[in-house]
Formats: sequence, C-alpha cells, structure tokens
Amino acid sequence: MIGAVDIGGTKIAVGMVNDAGKVLSKVETPTEPARAYLDGLSHLVRMLRESARIAHDELTGIGIGSTGWVYPFTGEFGDVDFLQGWKGCNPVKDLAREFNIRVALENDGDAAALGEAAWGAGKGKSRLIYVTVGTGIGGGIILDGKLYRGVDRSHPEVGHHVIDASGPLCTCGFRGCWEALATGPAMVEWFQSKAQTGRRTAGDLTAKDIFGLAKEGDALAREAVTREAYYLGLGLANLINLFVPEVIVLGGSVMKSVSLDELRKVISQGCRFVPFEQTELALASLGEDANLIGAARVWHHRFGQEASQAV
Repeated sequence: MIGAVDIGGTKIAVGMVNDAGKVLSKVETPTEPARAYLDGLSHLVRMLRESARIAHDELTGIGIGSTGWVYPFTGEFGDVDFLQGWKGCNPVKDLAREFNIRVALENDGDAAALGEAAWGAGKGKSRLIYVTVGTGIGGGIILDGKLYRGVDRSHPEVGHHVIDASGPLCTCGFRGCWEALATGPAMVEWFQSKAQTGRRTAGDLTAKDIFGLAKEGDALAREAVTREAYYLGLGLANLINLFVPEVIVLGGSVMKSVSLDELRKVISQGCRFVPFEQTELALASLGEDANLIGAARVWHHRFGQEASQAV
C-alpha cells in the first residue's frame, strides 16, 4: 500500500494506492499554506496518516510527484516557483525518517508517464512518451521499460523544443517553443489578438470556450482550433521522428477537445522516414487521479522490483 503525494501549484493531494493502481483514499489541501517547508512537511505527514486511516491499512512506501525542478536521487527540491521556501529541502529524507519506510520522488510528468505505462493507456508498451497539454506542456519518456533521464539524471523538457523560431517569446528564453504555441493560454492569446474589439477579453475566456465556439460555427474559433491541432501535431511529429515510440499518451485539459485524427494528418506530412503509422496516439486513461496513481508508480519503479525479490 503506497502513500501517493501529488504536489501542484494550487493543491497538494495525498492518497493510498494499492499495487493494482487503484486509489483507495484521498485527501487534499491548498498549496498556499504549505509554502513554508516545515508547514508543508507537517501537512504531508498529517494527510498521509489520515489517508492511511481512511483506507484502513498501513503505509509500505511513499511516492511523490511534483511539478517543477526536483532531484529524484537526492530527494531535494530545486527552484520550484510556487514553493520557493522548499528549495534545498528534502521531503524524501524527512518523510522516510518520520514513517521509517522508503520514499521516492520524481517530476510529475515522469510520474504520470510511469502510471500510464503500468496501469493506463500505455500498459504493455515498453517505448512510450507521455505528453500533457494544459496551461503548459510537459511529459515523460519511457524507453525499454525504463524512465529516460538526461545528463546528471535530468528530466527532459518536451515542451521547450522550438517549433517556430519567429514565434512568441517563451519563458525559457527562446521564441516559438511548443509550449509557447500549443497550450491553452497560447490558444487564448492568439484568439484575442485576432478578435474584433468588443469580444471577451483573455481574462474571462478559456481554451475550452474557444473549442465550444468552434462547434457553434464561429469562424475565428474554428481557425484557432485548426491552428492548435497543427502546432500540436508538429510537436508530436518531432517526438516521433526522434524516438519512434510504440505509443504517445496524451493528457491534460486541452486534449479533451482536440481531434486525434487531425493530429495524425499533421504527423503524416513530416514523418515519412520513420514508421510513424506504428506509433499509436492514445488519450490518457487514468482520469482525475492520474497524478496520484503516477506518484504511487514512482515508488514501484524505484523499489518495487527489489521489494518483490525480497518477498
């Protein structure tokens, strides 16, 4: 029974997940009260104990998935915008000491990739890429059943490869990154830049609204949807050309409205030197608890094999 911890910009969720990937209990708290590390650690300890009590079981391990820059093998937090007080702190060591069990940490994109590969849309696939498209673009890469890591065991930022060098400025420093062109906010920004005066402002318009307007026949909204599918398709084509995975699992709020057939049309235009038709596009299947399930899988991926050998 794994205690799963999902740390995000607006909330922290904790749950108990069994070895079949089923969430048996869940508790949440806003992230704001946890910005100071000792406060955050206190919340995590409380929620883990509460979640275990609800599930009527004991913790055998803890898996953590967190947005932002983390160091999986030391357990430390790097420069995470919404938890600046956590930089240099080590919840892995502190929780391991508190509960006397092993704890594992990963970036939440990698955690979700592991969850989908074990219990979701990528089950049975040894070469998988997970991409989530919402307010940003993130993901994780699994090759031959193992989480891919870069130099110094770093997490690859799939959202920051350049699609259009003359495109809008991205937070990473380049122009025209995938994240700057194909996220929900990017879609809204483009729509508003083309909209006539008097239409709703970006502050009260969402990508979901634009998809809805497109279904109603709004010409500009339909153009925005076509543009979104094109830029998403370009980014996916790049990943296919580089890795030729068995499946790309797509999650996040934007993917609830994008046509996979339109993405495949874009991919087919620029992947003729690889067997792109053998790369399946699949929607993420773990639902609203995907991050918790992924966090639990982080523990299994790190310790599960040796734990089963010990048994």
